[in-house]
Amino acid sequence: MKLKREKQESSDNTEGSKGKITLLLALVALISAFGSSFQYGYNVSVINSPAPYMQDFYNQTYFNRYGVPMDSGFQMLLWSITVSMYPLGGLFGSLMVWPLVNSCGRKGTLLINNLFSIAAAILMGTSELAKTFEVIILSRVIMGIYAGLASNVVPMFLGEISPKNLRGAIGVIPQLFITLGILVAQILGLNSILGNAKGWPVLLGLTGIPSLIQLLILPFCPESPRYLLIQKGNEEQARQALQKLRGWDDVDDEMEEMCQEDRSEKEEGHFSVLSLCTFRGLRWQLISIVVMMMGQQLSGVNAVFYYADRIFQSAGVDNNNVQYITVSIGAINVVMTLLAVFIVESLGRRILLLAGFGLCCVSCAVLTLALSLQTTVSWMSYLSIVCVIVYIIGHAIGASPIPFVMITEMFLQSSRPAAFMVGGSVHWLCNFTVGLAFLYMEAGLGPYSFLIFCAICLATILYIFFIVPETKNKTFMEINRIMAKRNKVEIQEDKEKLEDFHTVPGGQVEKKEISSTEL
Repeated sequence: MKLKREKQESSDNTEGSKGKITLLLALVALISAFGSSFQYGYNVSVINSPAPYMQDFYNQTYFNRYGVPMDSGFQMLLWSITVSMYPLGGLFGSLMVWPLVNSCGRKGTLLINNLFSIAAAILMGTSELAKTFEVIILSRVIMGIYAGLASNVVPMFLGEISPKNLRGAIGVIPQLFITLGILVAQILGLNSILGNAKGWPVLLGLTGIPSLIQLLILPFCPESPRYLLIQKGNEEQARQALQKLRGWDDVDDEMEEMCQEDRSEKEEGHFSVLSLCTFRGLRWQLISIVVMMMGQQLSGVNAVFYYADRIFQSAGVDNNNVQYITVSIGAINVVMTLLAVFIVESLGRRILLLAGFGLCCVSCAVLTLALSLQTTVSWMSYLSIVCVIVYIIGHAIGASPIPFVMITEMFLQSSRPAAFMVGGSVHWLCNFTVGLAFLYMEAGLGPYSFLIFCAICLATILYIFFIVPETKNKTFMEINRIMAKRNKVEIQEDKEKLEDFHTVPGGQVEKKEISSTEL
């Protein structure tokens, strides 16, 4: 490999001046996020508004088959299964990330994933005509698998094709489209549009359209250059893809940085989930993504949305207008996530994580107080509304988008798929757990259940403050060297070597020297 080598300072300056978003890079980011992340958000909230009409369909279908109405307990069980199958499918999808992205590539996995979405959209859209509610439950599992893959592969793909000075901003775009998907589902789910007895099958079936658009456009976009070089070993294709994404021919600096990573990968080999969990050199990276993903889902975001309707009703909002208030909250979520796109590169990841979880922590504490006193103090119901809005802002700027960005940045190519598999599984497992447990928490603790979320937010803040480094405007190799110190891997400055100690058969201790470029 004949590559031009320059000093690191020169490389940094060159990359900083060249790190501009091109039309092709913007197109790849938008079509990847719209065709995948958008549908994750859309299917999170699409069944909320038409729920009564869908439950009537379940009951009517059962009556037509057996001649008796469905028992209310059985109907509630079926509906609970319908709702919970989505995050459960998301867990299954996350478990498929590692084998698919390694064998089919990032772009290839997204294209294959569209087949899940289109199949589920057809099944859900025709379920009323077929007079079967079972296919809706099956389709929710399929859409969950789709979302589990999309929520991991899109941030990985965009993180790998982005220049380092735009990696955070482009990495937040998937979360932006998730919030857009939630908002569009809320708008289309209004009673006056499709959230009614006749419109709900169309509402469910629309989810296939973004996948169809992505299936038509994404094949003409380049694959991840890092995947092509490091995992496929094709330097020429990697260079061509990088030149297309950057909009110029001189990509030697980035190619050299990728080749340094490639040399490191050849020493370590590709990581499975088991080897990732047992490898000392990635211990703190792994713990960090697990903590951030657990904090993201266990911080109470689903509970806040669950409580939002009754909070607004207690403040005197008419029942018929609550759905419009819910749409306005969705709009705030979109606007604040859009703000995160523009400020993540200037403020950095740590600041947004700390500020985001901090706002969520304070909001949960005050919301507990406000909900407890709203029956005795009239203005407390308005304070509850403020707490909900502040919480949504906090989650939108930090807790929701940044953890996925950090997974991309804290791992190298060989370990990144396994890391996303672990992080995505934690994300969906916690989502599923909260969905099951919160109803029992709410019944037993009432508003005091938010104190649990407050404590989780506080614990996450403390961990991030003491452990998680700033990764803004750093290459993957630079970030890996920072984490090497955290993992207590000794760096000898004079030799630029690492000493890692391994126990070999027979109990002997073997000292293995690894050059610093292999970190």
